[in-house]
Amino acid sequence: MSKRYGVQDVLRDVALEVPTGQVFGLIGPGASGKSVLTKTFCGLVRPDRGGVEVDGQDIARMSEIGLHAVRSRFGMQFQNNALFTHLTVAENIAFPLRRLTDLSDAEIRVRVEERLERVGLAGFGDRMPGGLSGGQKKRVGVARATVNQSPYIIYDEPTAGLDPVTSQKIFDLLRDEQRATGNTVVMISSDVGGLLTVLDRVGMMLRGKLIFHGTVPDARSSLQPEVKQFIHGETEGPL
Repeated sequence: MSKRYGVQDVLRDVALEVPTGQVFGLIGPGASGKSVLTKTFCGLVRPDRGGVEVDGQDIARMSEIGLHAVRSRFGMQFQNNALFTHLTVAENIAFPLRRLTDLSDAEIRVRVEERLERVGLAGFGDRMPGGLSGGQKKRVGVARATVNQSPYIIYDEPTAGLDPVTSQKIFDLLRDEQRATGNTVVMISSDVGGLLTVLDRVGMMLRGKLIFHGTVPDARSSLQPEVKQFIHGETEGPL
């Protein structure tokens, strides 16, 4: 598929399949098309050419009504956390349930409390986002992304701005969560070292093209100059 904004080709003939039940990572320089690509997965962005199949359905040609049902099958954690500052932690986590489901208040409360415990924030429900650390905000984002028990989860820079120790704890939490649920995860991160420790497969974007797609060992041993430079941090190369 391809996508253009104005005169800029943001996605150029991208062909990709994400296997069910795996953790797939996207790496690449800034503005290489990673976030736009993931937004096509859940219908937030429509490609100009080509299609996007989810559960055998081409969502690129769906109506907005049809897309609403598809989007309800995705959980998303955004790069900047996107927490509502006027809502408590519990209210932030409950937001997708109130928007997408008919669960009762009691059922929502149980789900939220379970998520808080799962991400190590039991007892934080009444706190406001402004009083949380960066790592705690990320954990709230993870809880909100997974509270609807969606089969597909997208994490966009889940460790941005965190120190290395906290970052690895978040990556480990995301991997443990996926193992517990068996859902399909797509993760974007600039922390390549930490990201590669939790992936099944990885793809690299460069100037709108998917230039590599394979297993983590394949990526680490790749002789492709751009992949080698990006993964191993070489300062000289073609990027």
